Amino acid sequence: MVDLVAEESPAPADAPHLVLIDGSGFLFRAFHALPPMARPDGTPVNAVFGFTNMLAKLLREHVGTYLAVVFDAGPKTFRNRMYEGYKSHRPPPPDELIPQFALVREATDAFCVPAVELEDWEADDLIAAYARVAAEQGWQVTIVSSDKDLMQLIRPGVGMLDPIKSKPIGPAEVMERFGVTPEKMVEVQALIGDSTDNVPGVPGIGPKRAAELVNEYGDLDGVLAAAQGMKPSKRRDSLIEHAASARLSRELVRLRDDAPLPRPLDSLAACPLDRPKLARFLHTQGFRSTAVRMGLEHEAGAAGAAAPAQALQAELGLVTQPGPAKPADAGVFGGYETVTEAASLARWLEAARRAGRFALRAQASGPADPLRTELLGLSLAVEAGRACYVPLAHQGLAEQVARAEAIALLGPLLADASVLKIHHDAKFDTMVLTRAGFPAASPLADTLLVS
Repeated sequence: MVDLVAEESPAPADAPHLVLIDGSGFLFRAFHALPPMARPDGTPVNAVFGFTNMLAKLLREHVGTYLAVVFDAGPKTFRNRMYEGYKSHRPPPPDELIPQFALVREATDAFCVPAVELEDWEADDLIAAYARVAAEQGWQVTIVSSDKDLMQLIRPGVGMLDPIKSKPIGPAEVMERFGVTPEKMVEVQALIGDSTDNVPGVPGIGPKRAAELVNEYGDLDGVLAAAQGMKPSKRRDSLIEHAASARLSRELVRLRDDAPLPRPLDSLAACPLDRPKLARFLHTQGFRSTAVRMGLEHEAGAAGAAAPAQALQAELGLVTQPGPAKPADAGVFGGYETVTEAASLARWLEAARRAGRFALRAQASGPADPLRTELLGLSLAVEAGRACYVPLAHQGLAEQVARAEAIALLGPLLADASVLKIHHDAKFDTMVLTRAGFPAASPLADTLLVS
């Protein structure tokens, strides 16, 4: 488990710990990481599925005494009044993402985690405000995000956690990546701008040069004041010409830690998982196999609650029935097979159907780009120590399953909503498989997101 306590934290070890989760970041990361998925009524749920897995992982490993998922309330905020062009070039959200905005809030509620959002304010501003108030009260604060815009908030008592890499982000990491300390991130961002948010910055000034200037002259004001005396160059001219743009950019990227708190700090206390409530949510989304693995298939109307860690470990298949303890170094080996006949593949797929889940990996020919590589074979596992490899297009191998036969046999299982397909990098596998003629799979789990 990663230690979430920020370096040089002034908070005592037993101080309250506030975990602030960048919910909008989770949502968009999940949407772009996973291929399309839909629940039984046709509603898209790929972002919901990925969001649920990332939240489950976080709660399993890093629960604080207080926590909140923070969302953007809408596309427009006070920054649009400061600068009409702010985020104006962004296209509208895809149609398949729109219904998932509400569903991820339902997912947050199903896990008994407070959700926070406020009209006219960005999630980042709310995170800044909660972090400031909590730190002033002597609390420990962890911001779960890898967004560079939030790195300006890092200071003693306030740290960040990259949710995918499960690595802390502190002053050393900011310095290594951007060449400045966290408190100077705003100055650097003001110079380089941000094409994603349409923050103008100063043309011709990149991250490396911006860090050098800020470190030499102290801050943006110092850089702009020194510009007249710099040696003639395009960069000097750009600094002089775009000084007003740089100052505006600084106001756009600076987070407002004076934002109103939509909920009192003490209302964010962690609570136990309501199993029946979570079961109802999972069944509604069509995540049937997830509910089965968590032992929630019969709990939609039952009473009772369980600790988050226990339920979420079950969710990810980490909890087994009590039994004799195995030696610490015991491993599960054997039962591996090379499948070269369609009849044998059919038996493996039937075992996967009975299990309700199976692991699948596309073995590709070369480059990591899924649009350039070719499918060579399939690796399948139905339980620990029971796996097979299905060669499909290996040169020089006389006996292997024909691709058309593999598609005919595996295709229905990929589309079976009652069987979970587990990948490590589902996006890569799906693109390789669909290019080879296999249908898109649903539902999916991706250990690259939840490991």
